[in-house]
Amino acid sequence: MLLLALDTATPAVTVALHDGTSVIASSSQVDARRHGELLLPAVDRVLAEAGLRLDAVTGVVVGVGPGPYTGLRVGLMTADTFGLALGVPVHGLCTLDGLAYAADIDGPFVVATDARRKEVYWARYADSRTRLSEPAVDRPGDLALDGLPAVGAGALLYPDTFPDARAPEHVTAAALASLAAERLAAGEELEPPRPLYLRRPDAQVPKNYKVVTPK
Repeated sequence: MLLLALDTATPAVTVALHDGTSVIASSSQVDARRHGELLLPAVDRVLAEAGLRLDAVTGVVVGVGPGPYTGLRVGLMTADTFGLALGVPVHGLCTLDGLAYAADIDGPFVVATDARRKEVYWARYADSRTRLSEPAVDRPGDLALDGLPAVGAGALLYPDTFPDARAPEHVTAAALASLAAERLAAGEELEPPRPLYLRRPDAQVPKNYKVVTPK
């Protein structure tokens, strides 16, 4: 097994290789505006670090969000392209699950990432491997979380709602790859590589837009 994992659902552009036993190379850069520029060089970098070629990859793992439309589709389209070019399966994983997997917390907690517009993408977890609720997008002030510990950039942004906010701030492909390898080894099916947008994209067609066609 050689899994290539990547995620662009948060400001982190993150890539990792997992050989079925452990992560053998990884790269993460935080830059919310340069997902398209940074992703492929990061893939080249982790392959070079591992001393492997792309055609050695046996499966691709991609974070499916939730996340902003523009960033999220960069990772998903890249993963689909690799899968088609290499003839290997492409597996999806919820980005929030990757953050939860990397959290060092005993007992229930919350994962929250920044959804912009003064909102967060979030879900509840029983532990680092067990999600209790479907991912949602809400205003932090509308959440009743009973002081549960929380991880993710969204939790760090809103201390009134998440008074016990902790690391990690952003997901890593290393965590996604490790979680995927664990589930695949257990015979579990992963999610399809389809985006969890949860809301419409920020870019909208202006109201009263008039289509101009040549006469």
